[in-house]
Amino acid sequence: MPKLLAVAAALAAGMGVGRFVFTPILPLMQAQAGLSPHLGAALATANYAGYLLGAAAGIALPALTGSRMALRGSLVTLVSTLALMPVFPYAGAWLTLRLIAGVASAVVFVIAAQAVLAEFRAHLVGWAFGGIGLGIALSGALMLRSSGSWQSAWFAAAALASVFAALSWPLTPGRPTASTASDGRSRWFVALVVCYTLEGVGYIIAGTFLVAAIDQRAPGALGAGAWVVVGVAAVPSAALWAHLGRRRSRPTLLLAVLIAQAIGIALPVFSGSVLAALVSAVLFGGTFLGAVTLALAVGTHLRVARSAPVLTTAYAVGQIAGPLVVAPLLRDGYSSALLTGSVIVGCGAVAAAFVRHRFPERVPA
Repeated sequence: MPKLLAVAAALAAGMGVGRFVFTPILPLMQAQAGLSPHLGAALATANYAGYLLGAAAGIALPALTGSRMALRGSLVTLVSTLALMPVFPYAGAWLTLRLIAGVASAVVFVIAAQAVLAEFRAHLVGWAFGGIGLGIALSGALMLRSSGSWQSAWFAAAALASVFAALSWPLTPGRPTASTASDGRSRWFVALVVCYTLEGVGYIIAGTFLVAAIDQRAPGALGAGAWVVVGVAAVPSAALWAHLGRRRSRPTLLLAVLIAQAIGIALPVFSGSVLAALVSAVLFGGTFLGAVTLALAVGTHLRVARSAPVLTTAYAVGQIAGPLVVAPLLRDGYSSALLTGSVIVGCGAVAAAFVRHRFPERVPA
């Protein structure tokens, strides 16, 4: 269990704080640092581009996933980039720091995932991935209790990430695993790649702009509070969906996850009430890790060679595209962006329906 907790802490630092803390800080930077919506989208894209580079490094250099030095170096780099954001208040510096943070987050993710997948059963893997939700919840809570300046918010995020990094410091990475052979089930896998790419586009739009959209409709602490709810809902979600996936058809569950997520993303567009914000947060937080868990499980079930790297790359490409797709819509606020994200996730659900059609629930050896 100590290793499971260390993996959860690494994921909390690398993903929950390192990647997603920008979401609750974004409204503060817009109000106090003069950050434009377009620059906000560019910063998000830079971070996701860095994540793609880090994920690609994990594919090209398999030994990286078993390197303790790479893990520790990435954790230190990640904390440093968070702390340096208020030190260098220039657009070029911010873009560079978020790009580097994305690379570090991806390296932490692939090493931590390798460590836990090599040793633990699906439901325990789900709880380890719940560390991402814990990082989101605690970073959101910090934003609620911060002094109110965007500079102090970044310093607080760096401090929180350093605590998680210290807890994960003893983690011993797992050994890289060899790819399995494909049995040619390309029809379902192609549909799955399309589904997962669209999910990457749609979910990251909400993951970047949800708090700002809620703040725009309901000023005050509601946006940051909703982000805490997202994290709390995410903590048990991966374990829950992994557990259900042992008893129900995974493509059917993936379809249900994407429909629920599309509804959750769209809710703040139609209502600025507290109830709508909370329901949106629960639906989004309870599904985005579920989509990851189920999609990777379906790819593994189909026994397509290197399915996980292919799906991770497709997801990363979708995340880069998300902010770019909605950037022209941000002139009048965030409602159009969220609605677009909801529609794209809905298209992903259509692709999931194709995966579900006559899916081979039993794959012969």
